[in-house]
Amino acid sequence: MIPAQIFNQINDKCTEGLALALASNDDGAVMELQWCNKAFTKITGYEASEAVGQRGTILIGQDLEQGVHLYIIEKLMNWENFSTKALNNRKNGEVYWQRMSWAHLSDPETGNRWWLCSIIELEDERPEPAKDAMKEAAISDQESFERVFKKIHRLEKENARLHKLAKSVAKDANEDALTGLSNRRHFEVELKTWIENLKMHQTEFAVLYIDLDRFKFVNDTLGHDAGDRLLVSVADMLRELTSKSDLVARLGGDEFVILKPLAKSALNISSLADEIVQRMQAPFTCEGKSTACSASVGVAIAKTKMEDPDQIVADADAALYHAKSQGKGRWSFFTEEMHANAIATKQLASDLLLACERREFVPYFQPLIDAQTGRIACAEMLVRWAHPTKGILAPAAFLDTAANMGILKRVDEIIFDSLNGALFHLDESGVDLPRVAVNVSAARLADPTFIHDIKSSGIDPQRLTVEILESVYLDRMGDVVRWTIDELDELGVTIALDDFGTGHASVRGLLEIRPAILKIDRHFIQPIVADAAARPLVASIVGIGKSLGMRVVAEGVESEEHARLVSEMGCDYLQGFYFGKPMSEDDLRDRLIETGGKFWTCRPLELDGELKRGMGRAV
Repeated sequence: MIPAQIFNQINDKCTEGLALALASNDDGAVMELQWCNKAFTKITGYEASEAVGQRGTILIGQDLEQGVHLYIIEKLMNWENFSTKALNNRKNGEVYWQRMSWAHLSDPETGNRWWLCSIIELEDERPEPAKDAMKEAAISDQESFERVFKKIHRLEKENARLHKLAKSVAKDANEDALTGLSNRRHFEVELKTWIENLKMHQTEFAVLYIDLDRFKFVNDTLGHDAGDRLLVSVADMLRELTSKSDLVARLGGDEFVILKPLAKSALNISSLADEIVQRMQAPFTCEGKSTACSASVGVAIAKTKMEDPDQIVADADAALYHAKSQGKGRWSFFTEEMHANAIATKQLASDLLLACERREFVPYFQPLIDAQTGRIACAEMLVRWAHPTKGILAPAAFLDTAANMGILKRVDEIIFDSLNGALFHLDESGVDLPRVAVNVSAARLADPTFIHDIKSSGIDPQRLTVEILESVYLDRMGDVVRWTIDELDELGVTIALDDFGTGHASVRGLLEIRPAILKIDRHFIQPIVADAAARPLVASIVGIGKSLGMRVVAEGVESEEHARLVSEMGCDYLQGFYFGKPMSEDDLRDRLIETGGKFWTCRPLELDGELKRGMGRAV
């Protein structure tokens, strides 16, 4: 195999324009360009990105003589090596003289048929008609005959050289430059062959999809050279564990795949998957520094009775995703349950796209009550999907899939538009809703267009609270998120930190984000009625918020006693089913009209001494 460095020099330094085209097995004149060198670009005017993927007809200019054009087609159709000298055009239409040579190649391993085209720019001279070679061959003069013979000999040597060069190019086109394994293109070609053999000869096989769990960490801590060495060592390990009948490929990045014929049982498949996982548990060392980089493996079996064997790689990928979700550093078989989930997810994704078109996402509202006055102070907006057949769906049913699809921005746009309309209708009805709160994920905060969406929504920023979900993992909070939070603050939007105490948020988070409102997670609030020992912790959290000048919301208030306890602890706002479950715009309006905006009358509750002492310590 020609080293990659040498091949790169051929690409850079060869003054002869070279292009490699994959031809149709049925017609040699039908081809698609797969590669070209820099000289080809310079001579023809076509950049590699413009030429690759195009038909060979882009090499035929408008000024190329029709007879030469027909001669080229005839030779290509008959799979004959040939050379022409003719007037042709560059991409921009400029006319120039060229010698174009074509060499027919074939790959015995794949059966693919190729053409290698060589283009040399000539000095201005008369064209050499394609039929001149036949005329010269018929000349009886001995001197002319020898001249033709030498010319043919030179052409044969040239074609032999081009054939050798093209073989190295074809090999490089099928191999991953770093590891020497099959690359994605070669894998996809081979997979089609394996699937055809499955359909025709019942040769069942397995797909093992392999992904390194901590590859980015290796690159970040040891450098990209170490990352490359790790990939090479993984490739060597996979070669060692597989046989010649297997196909091992690197699809790109840190993803590998193995095609393995299925023996009488799947035991050898599971043993291979287990061995790969076990081998990857060992520390990886580079220049005296060690780190861990485990691997997860997804396995799927291509069986004769499969309805859609073309899905086999997607099945293995689904099994890989399942293995990673279970804790990484393990392997998993693809199951019928995963198949059902995959189908359901595809259907859900399709329905979500339609839901965006039909604007089926609607806002629901849950009241936040002022602990001192008992009046509504705000309503948290919660997105719901008004599904045409399944009714109103909560976010848990669709939001993760929407995030994976990258359509959360579109959902936000629909919801903000609906929210603006809802506020207008509530104001028109004469009811008082001072503020609304919306949940925002860390990913959405990192979107530079989020501020624009807030401004263009038409909602008065002074009436808007943004609740930060996932508490933005502060050790990863980048400049964009920091900028977004500062911009929201300048606009007059109130910042609230949601679900405080669940493990993501921290006191450090409060100091970094400096929210105006701190929301205590419902899991801390719910036990305080039945378990007095749980109360000092809540009191301590309230004390932390108060000491930093924040207003505190108690989530999960589900009873009168809940409301009284957290009010006496110093919570400013109360939220929970006791005051109302999430409700539609119409239901919220009716409730506000019915109650006049007052949801609760606060009556003092005597706290026990231990709780008072706990509150004192917290403050």
